[in-house]
Amino acid sequence: MYDVVISGAGPAGSKCAEIIAKSGYKVALIERDSNWRKPCGGAVSSRIFKYYPQLRKLDYTPIFGMTIYSADYHQLKYSWKNIRDYSINVDRLSFDNFIRDIAVDTGAELFDKNISFDYIRKNNKRVGIKTKTSSGTEEYYGKIIVIADGMSSKLAIKSGLREKWNVNEIGVGKCAILEGENNLDKEIMSMFFKPYKGYAWIFPLDGNRFNIGYGTWQVERSNINQIFNEFLKEPFLNDFFPHKNYKNLWEGTYPIPALGVKEKSLYNDNLMIIGDAAGFVSPISGEGIHPSIVSGNIAAETAIKALEVEDTSKNALKNYKSHPDIKKIIRNFKMKIPMIDFFFEHGGKNLSTMLKLAENDENYREQVINMFLFNQILSKDFLLKLKTYK
Repeated sequence: MYDVVISGAGPAGSKCAEIIAKSGYKVALIERDSNWRKPCGGAVSSRIFKYYPQLRKLDYTPIFGMTIYSADYHQLKYSWKNIRDYSINVDRLSFDNFIRDIAVDTGAELFDKNISFDYIRKNNKRVGIKTKTSSGTEEYYGKIIVIADGMSSKLAIKSGLREKWNVNEIGVGKCAILEGENNLDKEIMSMFFKPYKGYAWIFPLDGNRFNIGYGTWQVERSNINQIFNEFLKEPFLNDFFPHKNYKNLWEGTYPIPALGVKEKSLYNDNLMIIGDAAGFVSPISGEGIHPSIVSGNIAAETAIKALEVEDTSKNALKNYKSHPDIKKIIRNFKMKIPMIDFFFEHGGKNLSTMLKLAENDENYREQVINMFLFNQILSKDFLLKLKTYK
């Protein structure tokens, strides 16, 4: 019997397991495949060092700037070197394993190659998780169950807290890690917005490797492979990539939550849902690593308090949703959703206007960068300026 059973050992699940195990509780951390790389841009702001100061000791290339291109290729360049802390771009395979190992070193027990598919129930109460392995079915009993196994989680649906995602709630992206000589500034991230709801990115990694991808909110209208390949062929990219043949080290396609946190589906008796499974992905930017880690951290703190008083009821776990950090994420994501339609009106004209205004105003420029890096929202003054700009 475990105190807590966590399904999913990505950023949310690993952080949750680490915090609970550090407090001396017995944690089962269940993972489908630790060799799987989540398709993701991998850009992480300096906020990550609050949760993982160990990352500073690794050889990540510091990121000190961002260039954002509108649909008409108007560009906004911003460097925060000597102004604020650096960001990093990570390869999700090595990053996820790094933070997973921290959870294990702290005391969590990792069960790899386990596919969670249902709950163990006793007297109409969830008392554990059933998994499929190469050798059969395994059962893990726990006082609290945490669901952190992504958008495709079967447990999230079987919990009764939420239904399957509607098509309008899903975004989709494709990215690749390529290798070869290039003209990228290794300290700069680049984002390319399109005249429809989506953007492409180029994030430099170590050496000659870089992550290149495309994401869109218009799933029902999108052929993601076609759009991704069209972006790779854009003449504009010749300035970055002077050669024709780049080694494709890996590529993948993935769905992401597009409309923020499913706030009515976060907890129930002895159960919490965190990370992508609960929608902790920012609208507009699609950034999910930081909010997922925050959700895992807060869920862990909530679980510890519940275990201390031996009360794992819905009432005891409500502090997860009501925590100020979770409420802030939910509020910011909600305010971003209508901004997506606004930015992409008239072929992305409003987004292009935003970049033009930010180019000539330091305060506006700071707000735009903070929106993408730190999930903050634009001020009322800036939004009014955008709406009335001619």
